[in-house]
Amino acid sequence: MMPSSAARSGPAASGLTADVAVVGCGPVGLVLSILLAHRGWQVVILEKYENQYPFPRVVAFDGETARTFATAGIGAELMELGEPLGQYMFQNGAGRELFSFEAPYEPGRDGWPIATVMHQPTFEKALRAHVAELPNVTALFGHEARQITDHGDHVEITAPGAGGPADGRVTASYVVGCDGANSFVRDAMGAKLTDLGFAHDWLLVDVVFHEPRSFRPNDVQICDPNRPTTIVASGRGHRRWEFMRLPGESVEELSTHERMWQLLAPYDVTPENADLTRNIVYTFQAALADSWRAGRLLLAGDSAHLMPPFAGQGMCSGIRDAANLAWKLDLVLRGTARDTLLDVYQAERSRQVRHTIDMSIEVGRIVSELDHAAAARRDAYLIGLHSRPDAPSLSPSWFALEDGVVRRDASGSVAPRAGELSPQGVVARGTVKDRFDEVVGRGFQLITTVDPYETLSEDDLDFLKSIGTRLVRVLPAGIPPKRARDHEVVDVQRTYLPYLAQTRQTGVLVRPDHYVFGFAGDRADLSVLVGELREQLHLV
Repeated sequence: MMPSSAARSGPAASGLTADVAVVGCGPVGLVLSILLAHRGWQVVILEKYENQYPFPRVVAFDGETARTFATAGIGAELMELGEPLGQYMFQNGAGRELFSFEAPYEPGRDGWPIATVMHQPTFEKALRAHVAELPNVTALFGHEARQITDHGDHVEITAPGAGGPADGRVTASYVVGCDGANSFVRDAMGAKLTDLGFAHDWLLVDVVFHEPRSFRPNDVQICDPNRPTTIVASGRGHRRWEFMRLPGESVEELSTHERMWQLLAPYDVTPENADLTRNIVYTFQAALADSWRAGRLLLAGDSAHLMPPFAGQGMCSGIRDAANLAWKLDLVLRGTARDTLLDVYQAERSRQVRHTIDMSIEVGRIVSELDHAAAARRDAYLIGLHSRPDAPSLSPSWFALEDGVVRRDASGSVAPRAGELSPQGVVARGTVKDRFDEVVGRGFQLITTVDPYETLSEDDLDFLKSIGTRLVRVLPAGIPPKRARDHEVVDVQRTYLPYLAQTRQTGVLVRPDHYVFGFAGDRADLSVLVGELREQLHLV
Protein backbone atom coordinates (compact mmCIF):
# COMPACT_ATOMS: atom_id res chain seq x y z
CA MET A 1 0.00 0.00 0.00
CA MET A 2 0.98 3.63 -0.39
CA PRO A 3 1.39 6.11 2.48
CA SER A 4 -1.89 6.52 4.33
CA SER A 5 -3.77 9.72 5.02
CA ALA A 6 -4.18 9.26 8.78
CA ALA A 7 -4.81 12.56 10.52
CA ARG A 8 -2.15 14.24 12.63
CA SER A 9 -4.50 15.91 15.09
CA GLY A 10 -8.05 15.79 16.39
CA PRO A 11 -8.17 12.09 17.42
CA ALA A 12 -11.64 10.68 17.72
CA ALA A 13 -13.02 8.24 20.25
CA SER A 14 -12.17 5.39 17.92
CA GLY A 15 -8.46 6.14 18.32
CA LEU A 16 -5.58 7.04 16.03
CA THR A 17 -4.49 5.16 12.94
CA ALA A 18 -0.88 5.10 11.73
CA ASP A 19 1.37 3.12 9.47
CA VAL A 20 3.95 2.68 12.21
CA ALA A 21 3.70 3.26 15.95
CA VAL A 22 7.02 3.90 17.68
CA VAL A 23 7.06 3.30 21.43
CA GLY A 24 9.73 5.46 23.05
CA CYS A 25 10.96 8.95 22.21
CA GLY A 26 14.71 8.75 22.77
CA PRO A 27 17.22 9.33 19.95
CA VAL A 28 16.52 5.93 18.34
CA GLY A 29 12.75 6.35 18.34
CA LEU A 30 13.04 9.91 17.07
CA VAL A 31 15.40 9.03 14.21
CA LEU A 32 13.32 6.03 13.15
CA SER A 33 10.16 8.15 13.17
CA ILE A 34 11.82 10.87 11.09
CA LEU A 35 13.23 8.42 8.54
CA LEU A 36 9.80 6.83 8.09
CA ALA A 37 8.05 10.21 7.91
CA HIS A 38 10.49 11.40 5.25
CA ARG A 39 9.38 8.40 3.19
CA GLY A 40 5.77 9.53 3.50
CA TRP A 41 4.47 7.27 6.26
CA GLN A 42 2.16 8.24 9.08
CA VAL A 43 3.91 7.71 12.41
CA VAL A 44 2.65 7.91 15.98
CA ILE A 45 5.22 8.19 18.77
CA LEU A 46 4.10 7.01 22.21
CA GLU A 47 6.20 8.27 25.10
CA LYS A 48 5.19 7.54 28.69
CA TYR A 49 6.89 10.63 30.12
CA GLU A 50 5.33 14.04 29.54
CA ASN A 51 8.63 15.92 29.52
CA GLN A 52 11.98 15.25 27.88
CA TYR A 53 14.56 13.63 30.13
CA PRO A 54 16.72 16.59 31.23
CA PHE A 55 20.05 14.83 31.80
CA PRO A 56 22.64 13.42 29.41
CA ARG A 57 23.06 9.67 29.13
CA VAL A 58 24.96 9.46 25.84
CA VAL A 59 27.96 11.74 25.33
CA ALA A 60 29.26 11.01 21.81
CA PHE A 61 28.50 9.59 18.37
CA ASP A 62 30.58 8.37 15.44
CA GLY A 63 30.77 9.36 11.79
CA GLU A 64 28.37 6.69 10.58
CA THR A 65 25.78 7.93 13.06
CA ALA A 66 26.39 11.52 12.00
CA ARG A 67 25.62 10.52 8.40
CA THR A 68 22.31 9.02 9.53
CA PHE A 69 21.52 12.12 11.59
CA ALA A 70 22.08 14.15 8.43
CA THR A 71 19.67 11.83 6.60
CA ALA A 72 17.19 12.58 9.38
CA GLY A 73 17.43 16.27 8.55
CA ILE A 74 19.65 17.80 11.21
CA GLY A 75 22.98 17.71 9.37
CA ALA A 76 23.21 21.51 9.25
CA GLU A 77 22.98 21.63 13.05
CA LEU A 78 25.42 18.84 13.92
CA MET A 79 28.52 21.01 14.15
CA GLU A 80 26.70 23.50 16.37
CA LEU A 81 25.28 20.79 18.60
CA GLY A 82 28.58 18.94 19.02
CA GLU A 83 32.29 19.50 19.46
CA PRO A 84 35.44 17.55 18.54
CA LEU A 85 36.29 14.51 20.63
CA GLY A 86 39.99 15.37 20.36
CA GLN A 87 42.46 13.10 22.10
CA TYR A 88 41.17 9.98 23.84
CA MET A 89 43.75 8.46 26.19
CA PHE A 90 44.00 5.41 28.43
CA GLN A 91 46.25 5.92 31.48
CA ASN A 92 47.28 3.72 34.36
CA GLY A 93 46.95 4.68 38.01
CA ALA A 94 50.29 6.49 37.93
CA GLY A 95 49.16 8.67 35.02
CA ARG A 96 51.31 6.93 32.40
CA GLU A 97 49.82 6.63 28.93
CA LEU A 98 48.84 3.11 27.94
CA PHE A 99 47.52 4.02 24.49
CA SER A 100 45.52 6.77 22.84
CA PHE A 101 44.09 8.04 19.59
CA GLU A 102 43.26 11.42 18.15
CA ALA A 103 39.83 12.11 16.67
CA PRO A 104 40.14 15.28 14.59
CA TYR A 105 37.12 17.25 13.43
CA GLU A 106 38.04 16.79 9.79
CA PRO A 107 35.66 14.51 7.87
CA GLY A 108 36.44 10.81 7.96
CA ARG A 109 35.23 7.91 5.83
CA ASP A 110 31.58 8.84 6.31
CA GLY A 111 32.02 12.46 5.29
CA TRP A 112 31.66 13.50 8.94
CA PRO A 113 34.11 13.59 11.89
CA ILE A 114 34.90 10.12 13.18
CA ALA A 115 33.79 11.09 16.70
CA THR A 116 31.73 14.01 18.00
CA VAL A 117 30.92 14.89 21.61
CA MET A 118 27.39 16.06 22.37
CA HIS A 119 25.08 17.22 25.16
CA GLN A 120 22.22 14.77 24.77
CA PRO A 121 19.33 16.93 26.05
CA THR A 122 20.26 19.72 23.63
CA PHE A 123 20.63 17.21 20.83
CA GLU A 124 17.30 15.50 21.54
CA LYS A 125 15.62 18.90 21.64
CA ALA A 126 16.79 19.50 18.06
CA LEU A 127 15.42 16.12 16.95
CA ARG A 128 12.09 16.79 18.67
CA ALA A 129 11.90 20.19 16.99
CA HIS A 130 12.36 18.51 13.61
CA VAL A 131 9.64 15.98 14.44
CA ALA A 132 7.28 18.81 15.36
CA GLU A 133 7.67 20.22 11.84
CA LEU A 134 6.63 16.97 10.16
CA PRO A 135 2.89 16.87 9.37
CA ASN A 136 2.79 13.07 9.30
CA VAL A 137 4.19 12.46 12.79
CA THR A 138 2.00 12.62 15.89
CA ALA A 139 3.95 12.60 19.16
CA LEU A 140 1.89 11.70 22.23
CA PHE A 141 3.71 12.47 25.47
CA GLY A 142 2.48 11.12 28.78
CA HIS A 143 1.03 8.07 27.00
CA GLU A 144 2.33 4.79 28.40
CA ALA A 145 1.76 1.68 26.31
CA ARG A 146 -0.08 -0.80 28.52
CA GLN A 147 -1.48 -3.36 26.11
CA ILE A 148 -0.48 -4.51 22.62
CA THR A 149 -2.51 -6.91 20.49
CA ASP A 150 -1.23 -8.22 17.18
CA HIS A 151 -4.30 -9.03 15.05
CA GLY A 152 -2.26 -10.46 12.16
CA ASP A 153 -3.03 -7.68 9.69
CA HIS A 154 -2.62 -4.78 12.15
CA VAL A 155 -1.60 -4.02 15.72
CA GLU A 156 -3.67 -2.32 18.39
CA ILE A 157 -2.01 -0.48 21.28
CA THR A 158 -3.69 0.88 24.36
CA ALA A 159 -1.78 3.89 25.67
CA PRO A 160 -4.00 6.21 27.73
CA GLY A 161 -3.02 9.78 28.45
CA ALA A 162 -4.15 13.39 28.22
CA GLY A 163 -4.53 14.93 24.77
CA GLY A 164 -4.63 11.68 22.84
CA PRO A 165 -7.46 9.47 21.63
CA ALA A 166 -10.29 9.26 24.14
CA ASP A 167 -9.97 5.50 24.48
CA GLY A 168 -6.17 5.57 24.42
CA ARG A 169 -6.17 3.29 21.40
CA VAL A 170 -3.70 3.48 18.51
CA THR A 171 -3.92 1.17 15.51
CA ALA A 172 -0.87 0.66 13.30
CA SER A 173 0.45 -1.68 10.65
CA TYR A 174 3.66 -2.20 12.65
CA VAL A 175 4.92 -1.33 16.12
CA VAL A 176 8.59 -0.73 16.93
CA GLY A 177 9.71 -0.81 20.54
CA CYS A 178 12.38 1.83 21.16
CA ASP A 179 11.48 1.91 24.83
CA GLY A 180 14.78 1.04 26.41
CA ALA A 181 16.24 -1.58 28.70
CA ASN A 182 12.94 -2.27 30.47
CA SER A 183 11.02 -2.49 27.20
CA PHE A 184 7.27 -3.07 27.41
CA VAL A 185 7.21 -4.02 23.73
CA ARG A 186 9.88 -6.66 24.28
CA ASP A 187 7.83 -8.15 27.10
CA ALA A 188 4.70 -8.09 24.93
CA MET A 189 6.61 -10.03 22.26
CA GLY A 190 7.73 -12.62 24.77
CA ALA A 191 11.35 -11.93 23.90
CA LYS A 192 14.05 -12.43 26.52
CA LEU A 193 17.34 -10.67 27.22
CA THR A 194 20.40 -12.89 27.32
CA ASP A 195 22.89 -11.67 29.92
CA LEU A 196 26.39 -11.69 28.39
CA GLY A 197 28.13 -11.69 31.74
CA PHE A 198 29.57 -8.21 32.16
CA ALA A 199 27.96 -5.82 34.65
CA HIS A 200 29.37 -3.22 37.04
CA ASP A 201 27.99 -0.32 39.07
CA TRP A 202 29.43 3.10 38.27
CA LEU A 203 28.72 6.53 39.72
CA LEU A 204 28.02 9.07 36.97
CA VAL A 205 28.56 12.72 37.89
CA ASP A 206 27.81 15.47 35.38
CA VAL A 207 29.54 18.78 36.00
CA VAL A 208 29.19 22.31 34.63
CA PHE A 209 32.07 24.67 35.43
CA HIS A 210 31.50 28.28 36.43
CA GLU A 211 34.23 29.36 34.01
CA PRO A 212 35.34 27.74 30.75
CA ARG A 213 38.04 25.10 31.19
CA SER A 214 40.03 23.15 28.66
CA PHE A 215 41.23 19.57 29.05
CA ARG A 216 44.08 17.74 27.38
CA PRO A 217 43.49 14.94 26.70
CA ASN A 218 39.84 15.65 26.23
CA ASP A 219 38.68 12.16 27.26
CA VAL A 220 40.54 9.86 29.64
CA GLN A 221 40.10 6.32 30.88
CA ILE A 222 42.07 5.97 34.11
CA CYS A 223 42.81 2.26 34.47
CA ASP A 224 43.57 2.41 38.19
CA PRO A 225 42.81 -0.74 40.24
CA ASN A 226 42.32 1.53 43.26
CA ARG A 227 39.42 3.26 41.48
CA PRO A 228 38.77 2.87 37.74
CA THR A 229 37.64 6.28 36.50
CA THR A 230 36.36 7.76 33.26
CA ILE A 231 36.53 11.48 32.39
CA VAL A 232 34.73 12.59 29.24
CA ALA A 233 33.36 15.71 27.62
CA SER A 234 29.57 15.64 27.31
CA GLY A 235 28.82 18.61 25.09
CA ARG A 236 29.73 22.27 25.15
CA GLY A 237 30.31 23.42 28.74
CA HIS A 238 29.51 19.99 30.19
CA ARG A 239 31.82 17.30 31.54
CA ARG A 240 31.30 13.88 33.12
CA TRP A 241 33.22 11.85 35.67
CA GLU A 242 32.42 8.17 36.14
CA PHE A 243 33.73 6.24 39.15
CA MET A 244 33.49 2.47 39.47
CA ARG A 245 31.88 1.19 42.68
CA LEU A 246 34.44 -0.86 44.58
CA PRO A 247 33.81 -4.16 46.37
CA GLY A 248 32.39 -3.54 49.84
CA GLU A 249 31.25 -0.01 48.92
CA SER A 250 27.50 0.50 49.09
CA VAL A 251 25.47 2.41 46.53
CA GLU A 252 24.19 4.65 49.32
CA GLU A 253 27.72 5.50 50.44
CA LEU A 254 28.83 6.30 46.91
CA SER A 255 25.75 8.44 46.23
CA THR A 256 26.26 11.14 48.87
CA HIS A 257 27.24 14.60 47.65
CA GLU A 258 30.02 14.66 50.20
CA ARG A 259 31.57 11.52 48.66
CA MET A 260 31.19 12.88 45.15
CA TRP A 261 33.06 16.07 45.96
CA GLN A 262 35.79 13.95 47.60
CA LEU A 263 36.17 11.92 44.41
CA LEU A 264 36.22 15.05 42.23
CA ALA A 265 38.68 17.01 44.39
CA PRO A 266 41.87 15.50 42.84
CA TYR A 267 40.75 16.93 39.50
CA ASP A 268 40.31 20.47 40.89
CA VAL A 269 36.55 20.18 40.78
CA THR A 270 35.03 21.83 43.85
CA PRO A 271 31.74 23.46 44.93
CA GLU A 272 33.49 26.79 44.42
CA ASN A 273 34.22 26.30 40.71
CA ALA A 274 31.56 23.85 39.50
CA ASP A 275 27.97 22.63 39.85
CA LEU A 276 26.80 19.05 39.92
CA THR A 277 23.95 18.86 37.42
CA ARG A 278 23.27 15.15 37.70
CA ASN A 279 24.49 12.16 39.64
CA ILE A 280 23.35 8.56 39.57
CA VAL A 281 24.74 5.11 40.24
CA TYR A 282 24.15 3.15 37.06
CA THR A 283 24.71 -0.51 36.25
CA PHE A 284 26.60 -0.98 33.00
CA GLN A 285 25.65 -4.32 31.50
CA ALA A 286 25.87 -6.38 28.34
CA ALA A 287 22.80 -8.19 27.03
CA LEU A 288 21.13 -9.18 23.76
CA ALA A 289 17.47 -9.96 23.04
CA ASP A 290 16.83 -13.41 21.62
CA SER A 291 14.15 -12.16 19.22
CA TRP A 292 13.86 -8.76 17.55
CA ARG A 293 10.64 -9.50 15.68
CA ALA A 294 7.38 -11.25 16.50
CA GLY A 295 4.75 -10.77 13.80
CA ARG A 296 4.15 -7.05 13.48
CA LEU A 297 6.18 -6.13 16.57
CA LEU A 298 9.87 -5.20 16.30
CA LEU A 299 12.62 -3.93 18.58
CA ALA A 300 15.36 -1.34 18.15
CA GLY A 301 17.99 0.27 20.37
CA ASP A 302 18.29 -0.64 24.05
CA SER A 303 15.09 -2.68 23.77
CA ALA A 304 17.09 -5.14 21.64
CA HIS A 305 20.59 -4.83 23.11
CA LEU A 306 22.55 -3.34 25.99
CA MET A 307 26.27 -2.70 26.07
CA PRO A 308 28.87 -1.16 28.35
CA PRO A 309 29.73 2.46 27.40
CA PHE A 310 33.48 2.03 27.03
CA ALA A 311 33.49 2.04 23.22
CA GLY A 312 30.82 4.75 22.98
CA GLN A 313 28.61 2.59 20.75
CA GLY A 314 25.34 2.14 22.64
CA MET A 315 23.30 4.88 20.98
CA CYS A 316 25.22 4.49 17.71
CA SER A 317 24.12 0.86 17.55
CA GLY A 318 20.51 1.92 18.08
CA ILE A 319 20.76 4.47 15.28
CA ARG A 320 22.10 1.69 13.02
CA ASP A 321 18.98 -0.30 13.94
CA ALA A 322 16.77 2.63 12.94
CA ALA A 323 18.57 3.18 9.62
CA ASN A 324 18.40 -0.54 8.80
CA LEU A 325 14.77 -0.99 9.77
CA ALA A 326 13.43 2.20 8.16
CA TRP A 327 14.15 1.21 4.57
CA LYS A 328 12.91 -2.32 5.07
CA LEU A 329 9.64 -1.15 6.60
CA ASP A 330 9.28 1.35 3.77
CA LEU A 331 9.49 -1.33 1.07
CA VAL A 332 7.16 -3.67 2.97
CA LEU A 333 4.57 -0.96 3.65
CA ARG A 334 4.60 0.01 -0.03
CA GLY A 335 3.93 -3.57 -1.01
CA THR A 336 7.15 -3.58 -3.01
CA ALA A 337 8.57 -6.34 -0.82
CA ARG A 338 7.02 -9.14 1.20
CA ASP A 339 7.18 -8.82 4.97
CA THR A 340 9.68 -11.68 5.09
CA LEU A 341 12.21 -8.95 4.37
CA LEU A 342 11.78 -7.91 8.00
CA ASP A 343 13.12 -11.29 9.13
CA VAL A 344 16.49 -10.25 7.70
CA TYR A 345 16.67 -7.29 10.11
CA GLN A 346 17.79 -9.30 13.12
CA ALA A 347 20.10 -11.50 11.04
CA GLU A 348 21.95 -8.41 9.86
CA ARG A 349 21.99 -6.33 13.00
CA SER A 350 22.38 -8.87 15.80
CA ARG A 351 25.77 -10.07 14.52
CA GLN A 352 27.03 -6.52 14.17
CA VAL A 353 25.73 -5.68 17.63
CA ARG A 354 27.32 -8.77 19.18
CA HIS A 355 30.72 -7.75 17.76
CA THR A 356 30.23 -4.25 19.13
CA ILE A 357 29.20 -5.55 22.55
CA ASP A 358 32.22 -7.86 22.65
CA MET A 359 34.49 -4.94 21.76
CA SER A 360 32.88 -2.82 24.49
CA ILE A 361 33.35 -5.61 27.03
CA GLU A 362 37.03 -6.00 26.13
CA VAL A 363 37.65 -2.28 26.55
CA GLY A 364 35.68 -2.38 29.79
CA ARG A 365 37.83 -5.20 31.12
CA ILE A 366 40.94 -3.18 30.40
CA VAL A 367 39.54 -0.22 32.31
CA SER A 368 37.91 -1.98 35.25
CA GLU A 369 40.64 -4.43 36.34
CA LEU A 370 40.82 -4.33 40.18
CA ASP A 371 43.55 -6.91 40.79
CA HIS A 372 46.83 -5.01 41.22
CA ALA A 373 49.05 -7.79 39.88
CA ALA A 374 46.84 -8.27 36.82
CA ALA A 375 46.73 -4.50 36.31
CA ALA A 376 50.54 -4.33 36.42
CA ARG A 377 50.79 -7.05 33.75
CA ARG A 378 48.22 -5.20 31.66
CA ASP A 379 50.16 -1.94 31.98
CA ALA A 380 53.44 -3.57 30.99
CA TYR A 381 51.88 -5.21 27.96
CA LEU A 382 50.09 -2.09 26.72
CA ILE A 383 53.06 0.22 27.36
CA GLY A 384 55.33 -2.20 25.50
CA LEU A 385 52.85 -2.41 22.65
CA HIS A 386 52.44 1.37 22.56
CA SER A 387 56.21 1.93 22.36
CA ARG A 388 56.62 -0.22 19.23
CA PRO A 389 56.98 1.70 15.96
CA ASP A 390 54.38 -0.57 14.34
CA ALA A 391 51.95 -0.30 17.26
CA PRO A 392 48.31 -0.61 16.23
CA SER A 393 46.27 2.52 16.79
CA LEU A 394 43.03 2.56 18.73
CA SER A 395 40.27 4.19 16.73
CA PRO A 396 36.50 3.90 16.35
CA SER A 397 35.64 0.91 14.20
CA TRP A 398 32.64 -0.51 12.40
CA PHE A 399 31.77 -4.07 11.54
CA ALA A 400 30.65 -5.24 8.12
CA LEU A 401 27.38 -7.10 7.55
CA GLU A 402 27.88 -10.86 7.63
CA ASP A 403 24.41 -11.86 6.51
CA GLY A 404 21.22 -10.46 5.02
CA VAL A 405 20.69 -8.34 1.93
CA VAL A 406 24.20 -8.46 0.47
CA ARG A 407 25.65 -9.91 -2.72
CA ARG A 408 26.74 -13.55 -2.58
CA ASP A 409 29.45 -15.45 -4.41
CA ALA A 410 28.97 -18.77 -6.18
CA SER A 411 29.16 -20.68 -2.89
CA GLY A 412 26.48 -18.55 -1.26
CA SER A 413 28.91 -16.74 1.01
CA VAL A 414 28.97 -12.96 1.25
CA ALA A 415 30.87 -11.64 -1.78
CA PRO A 416 34.19 -9.81 -1.22
CA ARG A 417 33.64 -6.29 0.18
CA ALA A 418 29.86 -6.69 0.15
CA GLY A 419 28.41 -5.58 3.48
CA GLU A 420 31.11 -3.01 4.15
CA LEU A 421 30.27 0.58 5.02
CA SER A 422 30.40 2.84 1.97
CA PRO A 423 32.48 6.01 1.99
CA GLN A 424 31.14 9.51 1.46
CA GLY A 425 33.13 12.27 -0.22
CA VAL A 426 32.50 15.71 -1.67
CA VAL A 427 31.15 15.82 -5.23
CA ALA A 428 29.94 18.56 -7.55
CA ARG A 429 27.25 19.01 -10.15
CA GLY A 430 26.64 22.35 -11.82
CA THR A 431 27.03 25.03 -9.14
CA VAL A 432 26.39 22.61 -6.26
CA LYS A 433 29.36 21.21 -4.33
CA ASP A 434 28.69 19.23 -1.16
CA ARG A 435 28.73 15.80 0.43
CA PHE A 436 27.54 13.05 -1.90
CA ASP A 437 24.22 12.50 -0.08
CA GLU A 438 23.34 16.18 -0.29
CA VAL A 439 24.08 16.43 -4.03
CA VAL A 440 22.74 13.07 -5.20
CA GLY A 441 19.99 12.34 -2.70
CA ARG A 442 19.34 9.46 -0.34
CA GLY A 443 18.01 5.94 -0.66
CA PHE A 444 19.58 3.15 -2.69
CA GLN A 445 22.54 4.49 -4.67
CA LEU A 446 24.05 2.88 -7.77
CA ILE A 447 27.44 4.53 -8.29
CA THR A 448 29.21 3.71 -11.55
CA THR A 449 32.07 4.72 -13.81
CA VAL A 450 29.90 4.10 -16.89
CA ASP A 451 26.56 5.56 -17.89
CA PRO A 452 23.96 3.40 -16.10
CA TYR A 453 21.19 4.51 -18.46
CA GLU A 454 23.15 3.22 -21.45
CA THR A 455 24.25 0.03 -19.68
CA LEU A 456 21.14 -1.29 -17.93
CA SER A 457 17.95 -2.63 -19.52
CA GLU A 458 14.60 -0.88 -19.23
CA ASP A 459 13.50 -3.64 -16.87
CA ASP A 460 16.50 -3.02 -14.60
CA LEU A 461 15.89 0.73 -14.67
CA ASP A 462 12.20 0.30 -13.86
CA PHE A 463 13.03 -1.90 -10.88
CA LEU A 464 15.63 0.54 -9.55
CA LYS A 465 13.17 3.39 -9.94
CA SER A 466 10.51 1.41 -8.03
CA ILE A 467 12.74 1.25 -4.95
CA GLY A 468 13.87 4.87 -5.23
CA THR A 469 17.43 4.27 -6.40
CA ARG A 470 19.73 7.18 -7.27
CA LEU A 471 21.70 6.29 -10.40
CA VAL A 472 24.98 8.19 -10.53
CA ARG A 473 27.94 8.18 -12.86
CA VAL A 474 31.11 9.56 -11.24
CA LEU A 475 33.41 11.75 -13.36
CA PRO A 476 37.11 12.48 -12.73
CA ALA A 477 37.97 15.48 -10.57
CA GLY A 478 39.43 17.50 -13.43
CA ILE A 479 36.14 17.77 -15.33
CA PRO A 480 34.26 21.10 -14.79
CA PRO A 481 31.15 20.43 -12.66
CA LYS A 482 28.97 22.42 -15.09
CA ARG A 483 29.53 19.67 -17.65
CA ALA A 484 27.98 17.04 -15.38
CA ARG A 485 24.54 15.87 -16.50
CA ASP A 486 21.67 15.26 -14.08
CA HIS A 487 22.85 11.74 -13.29
CA GLU A 488 26.57 12.62 -13.15
CA VAL A 489 28.76 14.15 -10.46
CA VAL A 490 32.40 15.19 -10.37
CA ASP A 491 34.51 13.33 -7.81
CA VAL A 492 35.94 16.52 -6.29
CA GLN A 493 37.52 14.84 -3.28
CA ARG A 494 38.76 11.83 -5.27
CA THR A 495 36.78 9.43 -3.14
CA TYR A 496 34.75 7.25 -5.49
CA LEU A 497 36.92 6.55 -8.51
CA PRO A 498 39.89 5.38 -6.38
CA TYR A 499 37.44 3.38 -4.22
CA LEU A 500 36.20 1.48 -7.28
CA ALA A 501 39.64 1.26 -8.85
CA GLN A 502 41.10 -0.53 -5.82
CA THR A 503 39.65 -3.81 -7.05
CA ARG A 504 38.88 -2.82 -10.65
CA GLN A 505 35.16 -2.45 -10.14
CA THR A 506 32.76 -0.70 -12.53
CA GLY A 507 30.08 0.10 -9.99
CA VAL A 508 28.84 -0.29 -6.44
CA LEU A 509 25.25 -0.62 -5.24
CA VAL A 510 24.73 0.97 -1.82
CA ARG A 511 21.76 0.41 0.48
CA PRO A 512 19.84 3.30 2.13
CA ASP A 513 21.65 2.61 5.43
CA HIS A 514 24.97 3.24 3.62
CA TYR A 515 26.09 -0.41 3.59
CA VAL A 516 27.30 -1.90 0.32
CA PHE A 517 25.00 -4.45 -1.28
CA GLY A 518 27.70 -5.41 -3.75
CA PHE A 519 30.11 -4.46 -6.51
CA ALA A 520 29.95 -5.03 -10.27
CA GLY A 521 33.13 -5.95 -12.11
CA ASP A 522 32.06 -4.79 -15.58
CA ARG A 523 29.08 -3.51 -17.59
CA ALA A 524 27.46 -6.92 -17.94
CA ASP A 525 27.84 -7.56 -14.21
CA LEU A 526 25.90 -4.39 -13.41
CA SER A 527 22.71 -6.00 -14.64
CA VAL A 528 23.49 -9.22 -12.74
CA LEU A 529 24.07 -7.15 -9.58
CA VAL A 530 20.71 -5.41 -9.95
CA GLY A 531 18.99 -8.75 -10.51
CA GLU A 532 20.49 -10.17 -7.33
CA LEU A 533 19.20 -7.22 -5.32
CA ARG A 534 15.73 -7.71 -6.78
CA GLU A 535 15.78 -11.38 -5.75
CA GLN A 536 16.99 -10.68 -2.22
CA LEU A 537 14.40 -7.99 -1.49
CA HIS A 538 11.71 -10.70 -1.47
CA LEU A 539 9.73 -8.81 -4.08
CA VAL A 540 6.05 -9.48 -4.50
